[in-house]
Amino acid sequence: MNKVALAIKLSEKIGLPKAKMEEILEAFTAEVTSAIKADLEVTLSGFGTFSAKLRKARTGVNPQKPTEKIQIPAMRVPKFKAGKTLKDALKS
Repeated sequence: MNKVALAIKLSEKIGLPKAKMEEILEAFTAEVTSAIKADLEVTLSGFGTFSAKLRKARTGVNPQKPTEKIQIPAMRVPKFKAGKTLKDALKS
């Protein structure tokens, strides 16, 4: 399911126009992004937690030349940890 399909489903469920729901989803993703860029966690009780994690520098293999080693720099990556309610819902 993509963002447009989610907006349609939510607009049908809530009764708001699809365009308004797309604005809400856009604002939500922008706020989550800016929060994790600022090293904050966004926790939605029962659903999960969005955060940023530092991935260490490491040595990798060049996919174009498998015999050549390359250095992959350290970087921050997004992380999502599912909440208990979401995990339990998927077990059933």
